[in-house]
Amino acid sequence: MDTATINASGRGLYCNRTLNLRGIRAVGYDMDYTLVHYHVETWERWAYQVLKARFEALGWPVKDLAFDPRAVMRGLVIDTATGNLLKCNRFGFVKKALHGTRTLSHEEFREQYARTLVDLAEPRWSFLNTLFSISEGCLYAQLVDLLDQRKLPGVMGYAELYKKVRESLDAAHVEGDLKAEVMRNPERYVFKDPETALALLDQKHAGKKLLLITNSEWDYTQSMMTWSFDPHLPAGMTWRQLFDVVIVAARKPDFFTSDAPFFEVATPEGLLRPAMGPFLPGSAYFGGSARRLERQLGLSGDEILYAGDHMFGDVHFTKSVLRWRTALILRELEEELVAMNAFGPTEARLEALMQEKERLEDRHCQLRLLQQRRREDYGPREGVQAQEVSAELQEIRARLTALDDEIAPLAKAASELANPTWGLLTRAGNDKSHLARQVERYADIYTSRVSNFLHATPYAYLRNRRGSMPHDPASH
Repeated sequence: MDTATINASGRGLYCNRTLNLRGIRAVGYDMDYTLVHYHVETWERWAYQVLKARFEALGWPVKDLAFDPRAVMRGLVIDTATGNLLKCNRFGFVKKALHGTRTLSHEEFREQYARTLVDLAEPRWSFLNTLFSISEGCLYAQLVDLLDQRKLPGVMGYAELYKKVRESLDAAHVEGDLKAEVMRNPERYVFKDPETALALLDQKHAGKKLLLITNSEWDYTQSMMTWSFDPHLPAGMTWRQLFDVVIVAARKPDFFTSDAPFFEVATPEGLLRPAMGPFLPGSAYFGGSARRLERQLGLSGDEILYAGDHMFGDVHFTKSVLRWRTALILRELEEELVAMNAFGPTEARLEALMQEKERLEDRHCQLRLLQQRRREDYGPREGVQAQEVSAELQEIRARLTALDDEIAPLAKAASELANPTWGLLTRAGNDKSHLARQVERYADIYTSRVSNFLHATPYAYLRNRRGSMPHDPASH
């Protein structure tokens, strides 16, 4: 696959900070949506049904609600004070808002967010970090509608409602309702990528230690990794032999900040015993902490690369606390880049029209200033008659109106790429999205799937593009 094809399909490695893979001595991986990818709509539809059934059992009128996979996307922010879903730009300014499933009117938007900056450090905001957030966000928005209609039992606010949705989803995970179904039918829920095993074999034989660090429990990890990897490894080899260290129930992000001890998974059923001494080859471990892992490996900081899909649980803490190198897995990139490439000719037309509009607006401003100077009798003035200025202004206004009519549908189509409600994952209007800012800040590299490392090899020197500022000369 050549570079042009890789970029068009979204299968590239995208570099924020220069990364020499030859200097990486250990590569750690999350499991869910990192090493093991799910059919997103199928998984989230099932999670939605489990959540809905829990509320239906409480007597809530949710029977007629239906899952909408496009209603929510990763990177949105829930305003728990108002029951709104928000798309924000990199500075925290809100660019689009829905109250429940209804788009806010212009007046409502200005009243609520004209002077508001979203700061994720404040408890008011909940950031949808992963693809696992889609069912949660979709149901919450629909429940906000029911709450506004006074159809939910008990007196509660939007924040309490969100807490109930969050707690119900966590309980479904803890009690195994979701994962038991996936283990019974992996072919329905799990997307197989045979190239992932090859990419990890390349890294292992290049001398890098491979680490699996997942929050999933042992039985689920064993089931998913066996199904996803064993058929694609050399004869007689299993996924356990692929990894130097396997850690389950890691409790990320606490794993990266605590000093909790490890326990060894002592039996195939997952029974535990205290881990004594160095890690044993072929063993799996429960809990623990990154600090103890570093001591066991004799490695730290930028000698370790960690890849995961959760912005805060995987990437934020590894970068800000441990200074590990980081890779964020964004599966949606593939769909988005395909959409962007298909939209390319329209985008070029839109850009040409916008450039013409900017040129005409600039001339319009100059002519208005010339009129003002003539009217107030001051400053330099061009040697043209007042009637000529008025005629040119009228001509420009007519052309600008025609341009706006031509630009509007193209701009609307651009704002609906990949998702008709929220648009592109990494864009918010003409700016980068809040998620894109997080990616830039905490992920050294990002990519759509682990198998994309095949195209780089374990020996690549990944270089970021030169940073740009608005005053930089335009490249042509």
